[in-house]
Amino acid sequence: MRKQDRKHVVSKRFKAEAAKVDDKREYDPIEALEMVKSTASTKFDETVDVAIRLGVDPRQGDQVVRGTTDLPNGTGKTQKVAVFARGANAEAAQAAGADTVGAEDLIEKIQNGWRDFDVLVATPDMMPAVGKLGRTLGPRMPNPKSGTVTTDVTKVVNAIKKATRVQYRVEKAGIVHAPIGKVSFPTEQLAENFNVLVDTLVKAKPAAAKGRYLKKITVSSTMGPGVEIDSQRAQAATGK
Repeated sequence: MRKQDRKHVVSKRFKAEAAKVDDKREYDPIEALEMVKSTASTKFDETVDVAIRLGVDPRQGDQVVRGTTDLPNGTGKTQKVAVFARGANAEAAQAAGADTVGAEDLIEKIQNGWRDFDVLVATPDMMPAVGKLGRTLGPRMPNPKSGTVTTDVTKVVNAIKKATRVQYRVEKAGIVHAPIGKVSFPTEQLAENFNVLVDTLVKAKPAAAKGRYLKKITVSSTMGPGVEIDSQRAQAATGK
């Protein structure tokens, strides 16, 4: 099949699935997740992603929303973890299943262009040396707020490797993106993960944020259409 023909097929498939979604309606969370599952029609197990627009101004330092949360049912995706550690902490990281562990040697490796990792973790004593990578790594740097600077490397590496830990960070447009599982997950498991994510973001609301906080919530699969969720129902489902 020619490239042009493949594009036409994908576009036709997407339009057919998008037609099933009422874009003028805000769905109940369970209904939305079921809709996402039913409109995921590719041959691979698509990731279910959530996009939440928050009532914050990320340009203000006191309104940045950033951190990690552990999803009870995981995300279904295994991530490669590199850990900056020495001595007993390095041994603990290796035992926990870290893909790469090192100190100054790992710093030099990254300075030379190595990027075969998804998440970087560091012990606090390593941060003065790791700090020189700030300009190179930008937001991928280990950070205490995201839970990737830690004295308990075993716990953190285990959570990441078991695909339960998710990092979130508000973007310039005020949106947080995060995966909550795969379309093959039962709806109940996706709902549990969704509720934990929403609850985490509500608890992370900056004191400086005014007005409506959960402004818009959209859930979708990797290749599927977005389904808008009623934010009031979403918050109510968490019991908060």
